Amino acid sequence: MPSTAIDSQIHGCMFSTDEMRKTLSDEAWVQKWLDTEAALAKAQGELGIIPKDKADIIQKYAKAELLDIPSIGEFYKSSITIVPLLKAFKKVLPDNAGEFVHWGATSQDIVDTGIVLLEKDAYEIILRDMKLCQEYCLDLAKKHRNTVMSGRTHVVHALPITFGYKAAIWVDELGRDIERLEQIQDRVFVGEMAGAVGTLASQPEHGLAVQKRMMEILGLNVPTIAWHVARDNQAEFVSVLALCAGTLGRIIHEILTLQRTEILELEEPFFMGKVGSSTMPHKRNPAVLENVLALLRNVRSIAPSIVESMISENERDWGCFLSEWEAIPRACHLMAAALEKSKNILKNLIVYEQHMERNLFKQKGLMMSECVMMHMAPRLGRMTAHEIIYKGAMEAYEKEIPFKDVLMNTPAVKEEFTEEEIDHMLNPHSYIGLAPEFVDRVLAKYSK
Repeated sequence: MPSTAIDSQIHGCMFSTDEMRKTLSDEAWVQKWLDTEAALAKAQGELGIIPKDKADIIQKYAKAELLDIPSIGEFYKSSITIVPLLKAFKKVLPDNAGEFVHWGATSQDIVDTGIVLLEKDAYEIILRDMKLCQEYCLDLAKKHRNTVMSGRTHVVHALPITFGYKAAIWVDELGRDIERLEQIQDRVFVGEMAGAVGTLASQPEHGLAVQKRMMEILGLNVPTIAWHVARDNQAEFVSVLALCAGTLGRIIHEILTLQRTEILELEEPFFMGKVGSSTMPHKRNPAVLENVLALLRNVRSIAPSIVESMISENERDWGCFLSEWEAIPRACHLMAAALEKSKNILKNLIVYEQHMERNLFKQKGLMMSECVMMHMAPRLGRMTAHEIIYKGAMEAYEKEIPFKDVLMNTPAVKEEFTEEEIDHMLNPHSYIGLAPEFVDRVLAKYSK
């Protein structure tokens, strides 16, 4: 019976996806190990190192469904090498072909290559969904290029922006993460075939040829030198996932913040029948946003443990990659669930343009203080203008009165500007800077 949240029949949908569970299942692990052994045998058969007919048999029977997978688990109670797999595999191989499996290899060659193959499959899912999240943000940026809303710094109103501008920043940051994901392929998706201490002493004549052909079959890069104890490739993979989780977490947290009742400019997708509370029928809680934030927080927390496991001893240290076996798949499961939910959130995000418009005037014109100051600065000097507007703004803030009323009663302002000019300065739609143009730059960079 499942005993983890990832595999739970109850909570599983909150912590992974069916696609990622299949990708990282026991059957998938075993198949990747068998794929590695089969590629090794095929390369050695072609090079005449083992009999060609035995290599053909090994390839033919290298199927996870033929093996007794529970027996492999039983053997693991007394061994953490690849021997449990080899015992189970040998049982299904006819014509004594089992004696030619794993020729010249060491357990870590198979284990390391196997997990890289698994990561590659998980990576394709994650990269695909990161691109979809970016695409949906791109749609938001395009649609809301000119939708004016309150820009906020330090959680309070600052200056007007457009929602398209905010979404375009999301697009650009996701773009850098996608670029990072694509750049790590050559460094991370590298196989291993090096022998006991990495010197290929067991295959001195054809070792490099076997290594090259084996990785060609598997679609992996050839290692320059053994990486049995050099775990930076694994650390980089999870660290980039953590960066992706940081970007996505910031976006999701922003939506959560803007779903507050007092703001309500954005809201996660809603449908009738989605119940927010068992006791308060009115609640439309951001439950999915909160779920995603929890998942992404956990993804980020995994990276330090994998970086820590880079510290390994001599030419072999099983302690380092035992951490990887548990933590790297977990990071992929959590990331897959977060992306699956984020795709839906971003694609079907509820945008309340009327609330954005209403909130522009929440402070009765105070958000436009910089605009007023910059209009006054050429005539009065920038610092003098700042001092005058600061005093007026604090009065309006504390008395909760319209900023226009204060300005109209400020001699220095009244003497220089008409009421019509002051109304223009206090219009948030007239002070969005180059926000739409920045959206256009992002659209030009990422639009297909």
